Order: sequence, then structure tokens, then C-alpha cells
Amino acid sequence: MKSIKVESVAAVLALHWYVAKAEGLFAAEGLDVEIVTPPPPPPFPPGDPRLVDPRLVSAFNYQNYFEQNACDVFRGCEWGQIRRAGDSKRGAPIAFRRPAMVCQGIYVRPESPVNAPIQLAGKTVGVQFHQGSHYATIAMLHGFLSKDEIRAFHVGPTQQRWEALERGDVDAATLMEPWITLAEKTGYKKIVETHYLGVENISPDLDRATLEQIMRALRGAVTRINADTKRHVHHLLDEIPEQYRRQLTADDFYLPRLRYVDPAPYAEEEFERARRFMVEWDLIAPDATYDKLVANVI
Repeated sequence: MKSIKVESVAAVLALHWYVAKAEGLFAAEGLDVEIVTPPPPPPFPPGDPRLVDPRLVSAFNYQNYFEQNACDVFRGCEWGQIRRAGDSKRGAPIAFRRPAMVCQGIYVRPESPVNAPIQLAGKTVGVQFHQGSHYATIAMLHGFLSKDEIRAFHVGPTQQRWEALERGDVDAATLMEPWITLAEKTGYKKIVETHYLGVENISPDLDRATLEQIMRALRGAVTRINADTKRHVHHLLDEIPEQYRRQLTADDFYLPRLRYVDPAPYAEEEFERARRFMVEWDLIAPDATYDKLVANVI
């Protein structure tokens, strides 16, 4: 059995890996896959300039196992992974488009006067810089607000954003599953949501035969997820604290939000749209190119 370590910071981003492992699809390919999760980073202290300026925050502030040579594969939103592919000292080429088409939504507390995206002008929206919540928040709000009206505020991973919203530390927070379902079940208001692309980055040391084994297993997992999505929702619930997990069941989820497709090449036109967006927001060097950062393996 060939051993592979895969970083996962949220099950919804990597459900295809969880299902392939749980259902024996990796084992059938001769792969021993271990899923590892880095500890959440400590919050920045009040008044820290990094809370409001992503240029001061490392793209590896959370997804850092790859840079530590502690995993072979990791994934995230396409924007964040483009940035990490460029920043990586180890070398982290984008290998393929991620099966998970993740949904993130901006939520406010039940009593909030905000009911539409345009009312978030000047309001703090809790995100994690250089993760999907950060980039998706900008993308969702820029159709309604000017740049200087969008106040993305670094909080941390999704649980920390949910708890900051509960406490009232931020006016709104960008959430993904299973926190979206928790928010909606407890009366929080969705202001806007979006699905977005993601990609997976790999170690340059992974050989072609191993990559083909991984792809077969992931395609099989996607088929199983789509055949009975509810059966696999427990992976999302298993990773959250009991105080939240006991409030939810698989029946509470709006299953069409959980979209998974076969892994596919990351197309140059998709990269270019994302790159232009990132350059406009000063989130990547202008000289980042498809040829430098993408090495499709399928």
C-alpha cells in the first residue's frame, strides 16, 4: 500500500476524499490515504492591522501542512490556491479542478436590520483571509458595493466566524456547510450566497501511476455522493463540536447545495478570470501566469 497524506481543513471541501477512504475506494487502488487537519490558527488580537489588511497575512496562515512537508495533496478555493501555488516555497502546482463546488453565504443575526447585500456597506463581514470566504465575499458584494464599502474582516476558520457572529463581534459572517444549515435552523438570515470553483494542489513528487489511482477513486466517490448525498452528510457533522452537532440532523440539510462533480483539468480561461479578479484587488502579483502555476495531471 502506498501511503498518501491529504490535508483537509473542512469536510465539505474534501467530501470526495472522505467518501473514497470510508468506502474503501483508495484501498482498492492500493493506496493508504490519511486525512490530516491542521490546528486552527490563533485569532489576531484586537486592533491588529492584519484584521483588515490581507496583504499582511500569509496565504498559508491556515493551510500550512503542505509547506511543512506534512501532506502530499491539499485543496481550497481557486483564488486561494492560485495564491498559494505562487507563494509556496516547496512547489505546489495546481493539479486539477476540485470535485467540490462549495457554497458560501453571508449571514447576519436574526435581529439585524440588514436584509439585502447593499445594506452591508461599511459593515464588517467575518472571513478568513486567502480562503474561500474572503474571495467569495468580495465577489458576492462587488456587484452591489464599491471597493471602499466592502469591509472584509479577518476572523478565522468557519467555526470562529460563526461564534464571532453569535457574539456580535462582526455585523455579518461568511459561512459554509454545515454552519449554513446551523445558521438557517437557528433563525439567522442569509443575505447572499454563491457556489464557486476550487482546485487541488499536489506535491511534484507524486508519480503518474499514483495520480491515476487517486483519480479513479475520487471519481468513484463522486458517483456515490451524488447517488445518495444524505448518506454522506455525517462526515460534515462529525467534525464540528458536539454542542453544534446535536442541533442538526442530515434531514436539516438542503442537499442541492452539496454539489460534487468529477475532477477535471483546470482550464486556462478559468484561471485567467480568477487571476484578473485577484490582480484588481491586489491579492496576487501581476506576473502570476497559468504556465507557472498550473500543471494539470488529468
